[in-house]
Amino acid sequence: MKQILLMILAVCAACASVASAQTGPLRIEITEGVIEPLPFAVPDFVPDNSAASEVSGQLGRVIAADLAGTGLFREIPASAHIGKVSSFEAPIQFADWKAINAQALVTGAVSVSGNRLTVRFRVWDVFSGSELGNGLQFAGSTDGWRRMAHKVADAVYSRITGEGGYFDSRVVFVSESGPKNDRRKRLAIMDYDGANVQYLTDSTSIVLAPRFSPTGDRVLYTSYESGFPRIYVLDVGKVQRRVLESQDGTMSFAPRFAPDGNTVVYSLAQGGNTDIYSMDVRSGKSTRLTNAPSIETAPSFSPDGQQIVFESDRSGTQQLYIMPAGGGEARRISFGQGRYGTPVWSPRGDLIAFTKQSKGRFHIGVMRTDGSEERLLTASFLDEGPTWAPNGRVIMFTRESQGAQGRSTLYSVDITGRNLRPVRTPDGGSDPSWSPLQD
Repeated sequence: MKQILLMILAVCAACASVASAQTGPLRIEITEGVIEPLPFAVPDFVPDNSAASEVSGQLGRVIAADLAGTGLFREIPASAHIGKVSSFEAPIQFADWKAINAQALVTGAVSVSGNRLTVRFRVWDVFSGSELGNGLQFAGSTDGWRRMAHKVADAVYSRITGEGGYFDSRVVFVSESGPKNDRRKRLAIMDYDGANVQYLTDSTSIVLAPRFSPTGDRVLYTSYESGFPRIYVLDVGKVQRRVLESQDGTMSFAPRFAPDGNTVVYSLAQGGNTDIYSMDVRSGKSTRLTNAPSIETAPSFSPDGQQIVFESDRSGTQQLYIMPAGGGEARRISFGQGRYGTPVWSPRGDLIAFTKQSKGRFHIGVMRTDGSEERLLTASFLDEGPTWAPNGRVIMFTRESQGAQGRSTLYSVDITGRNLRPVRTPDGGSDPSWSPLQD
């Protein structure tokens, strides 16, 4: 295991923070720089019975796509393979894989009984000729074979990098279709890679800013169904919804769950003023958290639930502030040139992602929670609305390109600013929110 990790370290030494080997498994946190992807191979998994023949190859393709999509790994295609894996228990002929410069090898076996799918797999360090950890087994329904592949990829990713995975997760977003003057928006949910899209609402009213609950079973969003923005909460599994916040003569929007899932923060506009409120989901009781003659919106909790970051124009321009979760004095953390908005706290608690508008361009950026070490990861005609992967390694956001006539697309980028990639959706997409890892 250490040999593969040390190989990654050799190409990342200038940009990696490495934990001491004496304190536990070697772990690498890549923070910047150009990285040579690690070559790996995933031969087709071995079918343990005839019913598993079709899915055995499909599993390997999804696992390989997950790993290669991170930008940290490079797949060696099957056409270059010298060695073959015909039995899960047979010894690995490491010389065959060394010959094609594979540094990591993923092997597996699949069995199907009725609608039950079982996957066994192992991860190998080719150059040391040893297994990374022990083999694992996952089981589930045959309909969930893609999710099974994501779970395997998460385990492989974690064993090689020392970080948590993010493939077995979902994204809720606003699906956009139709011409610019008749744009239709509805909530949709998909796997993190754009597969298995399902629609949660119809297109009869405008919907905005969906946000997952900490357990991934509920979604907050804003709807104009009543003619004014109102906050709804939707049970994803049952596709049932209810109004969460509604007051006559007010507009409520930009909701987000607290880490415990029992509190929601949101913005409420009334009498020409916009402030941040919190609500106890069970009792419906609301508490006003800000009280200023300015626009306060886009609140987001810290992972420990003790603080809230938000955007405000109280200084004369749109900037980022942090305050205690119960309200109180706020401190400004953004001081660069331009306007800052849509802040979101990283699941790791170390960074805050944001949208920045400066010199006619939009950017997705990150900064430390004290405002230091600001880094801009993207630049475009319009980039906005970041959301974090469950492991705090990747950010997904909305991009509208110049000349796209208002059509938006989802993109993802590594926190180093590398590996900018479009996320394929059937129609246009905006306002993504990444779920936690599924159970």
